[in-house]
Amino acid sequence: MVKLIKNILTSMNSEKQLDELIMIDAIQRLGLEYYFQEDIHRVLEKHHRKVTTMGEDGGNLHYVALRFGLLRHAGYNVSEGVFNKFIDKDRKLRKELRKDTQGLMSLFEASQLRIPGDHILDDASQYCELILQANLKNVAKESEARVIQNTLSNPFHKSLPRLSADLDNFEISFKIIHDHCGINGWVEEILYLARMDANEAQITHMNEITYISRWWNELRLTEKLKLARSQPVKWHLWSLVVLPSPNMAQLRIELTKSISFIYIIDDIFDVYGTLQDLTLFTEAVNRWDLNNVEKLPEYMTMCLKELYNTTNEISNTVYLNHGWNPKGRLTKAWAELCNAFLVEAKWFASGQLPSTDEYMKNGVVSSGVYIVAATIFSLLGEGVNNTNTHLFNNHPHIVTSAAKILRLWDDLKTAKDENSNGHDGSYIACYVKQHKDRSAESARQHVFEMISDEWKCLNQECLSHSPFSTDFKTALLNLTRMVPIMYSSNHHLPSLL
Repeated sequence: MVKLIKNILTSMNSEKQLDELIMIDAIQRLGLEYYFQEDIHRVLEKHHRKVTTMGEDGGNLHYVALRFGLLRHAGYNVSEGVFNKFIDKDRKLRKELRKDTQGLMSLFEASQLRIPGDHILDDASQYCELILQANLKNVAKESEARVIQNTLSNPFHKSLPRLSADLDNFEISFKIIHDHCGINGWVEEILYLARMDANEAQITHMNEITYISRWWNELRLTEKLKLARSQPVKWHLWSLVVLPSPNMAQLRIELTKSISFIYIIDDIFDVYGTLQDLTLFTEAVNRWDLNNVEKLPEYMTMCLKELYNTTNEISNTVYLNHGWNPKGRLTKAWAELCNAFLVEAKWFASGQLPSTDEYMKNGVVSSGVYIVAATIFSLLGEGVNNTNTHLFNNHPHIVTSAAKILRLWDDLKTAKDENSNGHDGSYIACYVKQHKDRSAESARQHVFEMISDEWKCLNQECLSHSPFSTDFKTALLNLTRMVPIMYSSNHHLPSLL
């Protein structure tokens, strides 16, 4: 099946440039990209050469926007100037294109990959949304209206194929998106592969969940922490999203172990510990030993012991796989997390809210994203390269942007677990206190704008020629994509606090 699809993709002639882009779009929307990476690269490299050597061609907004989105998704820093021909002197979409629903949807999708300085795409995102919302009133078919609304609510770049792909309705939806009738054969073939792939993945994931649930139960931490969260299946969902490839099963298991401790330590700080005990706990993590912890409650010493053991095991696994021991990097990350948690505990104890800048500087660390990133960085063997290690140790922008987005979304939705009292405040509370003339609603709008800006920075980092691998960049992107998807699905988001 894979070979057949490869043959179809690579055998398309020069007259079917749009067709091959549409096929790549289908493959990516179904989460099958890892089967065809080399073939997709060859096709997109050809399109990129054409854009850079021959300039823009054709006047089809759908084609230009789709190609732009696919190229940027693949890491090609294509200029937004390719859209100049579709913009009038007032920087608005040309009037004759405002009824081009297909082109508008593709342009809206393309605008989600904008970076700082992309002013055309900034405007395009807003007016495409306005025009498409207005056009919804005149759409005759319910299925078409549903696809348009889903595009606006869940643009592909900020979604996750494994969670959002509806295999039963994919063919109908995909034809509406592309309005292209000559795709029946290969769409059916790709759908067949997607169903087989989903079945195989389900078996693999169930085995992983069985293993991680048994590991968690054997730790017996929740016997002493009755109010702490015990949700290993939900925690593993983060790993499934962040590292989706079939060959990453063991990496997902190790990552889930780290995520589990983020949750349990967060609950210790939010629900259980006194400020004095939390200070001693944090000092023990900074020292990374169990000496002089006899004054700590038993549940804290149990947690420390298991955290140390698990981190050592992950470090040994990385050393065996890559010949590099990440223990120093990981222990530093855990110390940073606990230090940030302790700062929040002191804020709560004092009854004082920090400034927004102070809150965010600490909040990106207390989000837990640095721990997740350090674990992924280690498991992927990124630290074998000294340049990578130096860059990562200085908290690279790709990690910081992901952390800011997660922290701000969590504050927007107040996604606290039912057993957490939410003592650490929120950015919105700090903002309203600092700007007494602003309402909570204006603070929320400000946060949405901050999230949008951080997405631009994240996109830019993925387009940059940093030494980080594609797998590492994709993992951080997937982590960021996970947050709004889980909220919009009405899940009680297990935020990486």
